[in-house]
Amino acid sequence: MTPHTPFKPAWWLRNSHFQTIWPVLFRKRHKKALRLIAERLELPDGDFLDLVWTGQENKPIVLLLHGLEGSIHSHYAQGLLQSVTQQGWRGVLMHFRGCSGEPNRLARKYHSGETQDLAFVVNTIQSRFPKTPMAAIGISLGGNVLLKWLGETGVNNPLVAAIAISVPYELHKTAQRIQRGFSRFYQWHLLKCLLNRTIQKFQTQACPIDLNKIKTIQTISDFDDYVTAPLHGFSGKDEYYASASCKQYLIKIRVPTLLIHAKDDPFMTTDIIPSSDDLSDCITLEVTEKGGHVGFVSGSYPWKPQYWLDSRAPEFLKRFLGNVLGPLVNE
Repeated sequence: MTPHTPFKPAWWLRNSHFQTIWPVLFRKRHKKALRLIAERLELPDGDFLDLVWTGQENKPIVLLLHGLEGSIHSHYAQGLLQSVTQQGWRGVLMHFRGCSGEPNRLARKYHSGETQDLAFVVNTIQSRFPKTPMAAIGISLGGNVLLKWLGETGVNNPLVAAIAISVPYELHKTAQRIQRGFSRFYQWHLLKCLLNRTIQKFQTQACPIDLNKIKTIQTISDFDDYVTAPLHGFSGKDEYYASASCKQYLIKIRVPTLLIHAKDDPFMTTDIIPSSDDLSDCITLEVTEKGGHVGFVSGSYPWKPQYWLDSRAPEFLKRFLGNVLGPLVNE
């Protein structure tokens, strides 16, 4: 295995919550440094997906899948896209349905186990650029979607490599963990976003579920039971969690894949981390002691933080997409 730069947490962000919250509040966005091009894809069912491209055509492509209620504005998104373009590759972020700032047309939305939209996007891109190698990076929920799809497709998957970061491998355990301690703050924030987006969406279209009941929801688990499950054909949260969790699919993955996870991730307990028996031979699992949830902040001083994922991701992918063209720029 090729040596790589290990993660060294910033001494001033040793706490898992600090690691998780710092980049959300203080990380600089790269919008001015990146030339972002928006594209709307029409889907076969009459809905749409919004993509955001950066980089030059005819270059290796890296697809980025965001987390729950994420978007191009998420703290990790533009940093990873910038690191991708610095290698001479082309980046594209796929917004899940309804996450680009405009409600999607259909009553259904997106969820942790929805892989058909991902497959459609990859097939569309490959039909345009049939000889261009393509990799993908999935963050949290996006990582779950990516890994499930990799497992479902096995040897027929078209990607040359993949990375999944801070993944909720077993959804029922994540739903339980986020209801305890300070992690309830994350649940409050995410639930507020989910409820507001859901209520806004059904102001302009017929709602197949009871909106009054939606307003009484107080946990992610209840949201998945009352909203996610019925909107997407599941009998309830238990069927949804059992079907959508990606851990059961890892053994079937045949694409070189890197899993990055911190033991102190406040969204999950450590027993969610896959064991060697869960993994196929194509998977590399890197578990750090610190890092929080999609944090992984290093650096000697608060005014000069470094975001390890921005260097670790291309470090892994360059073995499959080509050599690095230039050094990464730390913030």
